[in-house]
Amino acid sequence: MQRRELFSSLASSIKGDKKQEKVLRPPYFGDESLFQSECSKCDAKCATVCEEEIIKIADDKTPYIVFSTNGCTYCDKCAIACEFGVLNLKDKKILNATITIDRQKCLSWNHTMCFSCKDPCLDNAIDFAAMFMPVINDKCTACGFCISRCPTDAIDIKVL
Repeated sequence: MQRRELFSSLASSIKGDKKQEKVLRPPYFGDESLFQSECSKCDAKCATVCEEEIIKIADDKTPYIVFSTNGCTYCDKCAIACEFGVLNLKDKKILNATITIDRQKCLSWNHTMCFSCKDPCLDNAIDFAAMFMPVINDKCTACGFCISRCPTDAIDIKVL
């Protein structure tokens, strides 16, 4: 469990927040309901074949993605390994999330040169205005490689 997940979980329990938190699913699904009906029949092959080791299995046996160390390369292996049609190559799309940069936490936005987020970005999705001020552009595929590289946890992901 990431530090961010732990504190979010604790904050929700303190507030009495009982709403279901959205989870980030692998990018190869068409029907969210299939996770609940089909994944319980499986032995988590999608997580086993993930070379980046970002697919985790929840208590309800459904896969979700955690970007604590790596990002998604969209390699197709999880979809190919799925025997129950939950993940399917024909449903390939970018992850159902948006990536944002918290300007208050970001070193560059606070006048300390840092390119930690830009360096691992495979899609050239981070622009820098005036040497500082990183901004996520429309090339972002929400792959998540930038998230774990940020030294101040200034990059947030929001599941849509």
